[in-house]
Amino acid sequence: MTRLVAIHPDNPQPRLLLQAADFVREGAIVALPTDSCYALGCRLGDKEALDRIRLIRQIDERHHLTLMVRDLSQIATYARVDNTQYRLLKAATPGSYVFILEGSKELPRRVLHPKRKTIGLRIPAHPVALALLEELGEPLLTCTLQLPGDETPLTEGWEIADRLDGQVDWILDAGYCGTEPTTVIDLSGAAPELVRAGRGPLAPFGLE
Repeated sequence: MTRLVAIHPDNPQPRLLLQAADFVREGAIVALPTDSCYALGCRLGDKEALDRIRLIRQIDERHHLTLMVRDLSQIATYARVDNTQYRLLKAATPGSYVFILEGSKELPRRVLHPKRKTIGLRIPAHPVALALLEELGEPLLTCTLQLPGDETPLTEGWEIADRLDGQVDWILDAGYCGTEPTTVIDLSGAAPELVRAGRGPLAPFGLE
């Protein structure tokens, strides 16, 4: 059964964060607000929860998933980052970006792109997302909460509950947070490459 929880968007209640983190550790799928739009998230090592997210979104293993982390030190744990890439990441995070990077050996193969061995990584600039990551003490495996056939992501807690009742376990409802997705930039090659223009500005990467 889906639980809809009203959480303060700027000062999330510690009790609710603790409960949400405990449920994620036990295999829950959570819908959470970010600085771009709502996302679906689960524990990195939870294969069953990952399969459920892929079923909800109707995506296969070729769709880049996003590892949501709380700071740059975690990115360095889960991706191969050289000095040039690190400087770009430092200048643009936290923010509304997903960066495609080569995954490290710390990541299960099932979460990587099957041919490129890459994954999306992001540090969100939303108090609820960051606080949940801090409470959890580990990354969340995420993707945008945009359902098949929809033109925009879901952005109201009640609507998420109505359309995904029984499919997600927790909804952290912090109110409207927008429908414009992240800007996706591929940093796995010799130069930054724009994959999707979104909420994050392109200027820092010379891609305007």
